[in-house]
Amino acid sequence: MADKIQLELGNVQKTLLLPLWGRAIETQKPLPLLIDRAAAQIIEKLEYDFSESARHLSAISQLGWIARSLHIDAAIKRLLETHPTATIVNLGCGLDTTFDRVDNGCLTWYDLDLPDVMALRKQLIPEQERRMYIADSLFSHDWLAQVNSEKKVLFVVAGVLYYFEETRIRAFVNHLAGRFPGAELIFDASSPIGIKMANKMVIKASGMDEKSFLQWGLPSVKTLELWDQRINIIAKYPMFGALKKHFQFKDRMTAWLSDVLNMQFMVHVRFGKEGIRESDRSEQGDNLAPPLTISIDK
Repeated sequence: MADKIQLELGNVQKTLLLPLWGRAIETQKPLPLLIDRAAAQIIEKLEYDFSESARHLSAISQLGWIARSLHIDAAIKRLLETHPTATIVNLGCGLDTTFDRVDNGCLTWYDLDLPDVMALRKQLIPEQERRMYIADSLFSHDWLAQVNSEKKVLFVVAGVLYYFEETRIRAFVNHLAGRFPGAELIFDASSPIGIKMANKMVIKASGMDEKSFLQWGLPSVKTLELWDQRINIIAKYPMFGALKKHFQFKDRMTAWLSDVLNMQFMVHVRFGKEGIRESDRSEQGDNLAPPLTISIDK
């Protein structure tokens, strides 16, 4: 126990441990939906008792983290097919290990999070030549100058935006749209009902206090296009989609309900010129893309 790493994180930062644990647990299953050996290795290095949180968390919560990771992995891999030297910026990265799963040997990667999180991250996951760390607030504009925007840029924000008020998120996204024309952003979102359910079933159940509660719920992706004319919705799909067929019956029904009620979903946008809306060509209303087909690596 003496050689394990002690954790000293704030309330919101502690929530980064849950998805990490979820990926590690999934990796250890006989037929995992996601293989993340880096996550499993990190869990072994931490001095933290996950048993209390695990005891109160439902299986569907853990599966939600896996689904989100699979969606993001797929989106990055698709982008790399046409832009192999793209720049990926992982905002609010926590102890995320997406880089280890998708690196093609050519991309440029930035991980950004608060100083205390990045200090812990450096102990567990070393920087590399193409994998650089930025210790700063998501809402600070200072770090933007460090991002190499000469190549195609994709911003990834996983499990982060929920924790902040809409006014801050809106200002942040609008600023990205102006600073990085042509860049893309993929993130996970919840409906207002989904936020209430998550606070009850995940945050509170895992023993965290109200300072860790989620705040922002997105009732419709069309709301984003009202924020700024340069925000173009190119994809929106339910969180579980094609994965449901791999779940046990009870979890399958819960996932189906989540998808039908838009409780959790993924959003992919591109920053373009004012007046140009790719989603204007769609007549599908709020369902702008079919559920993402995910190939599961056994």
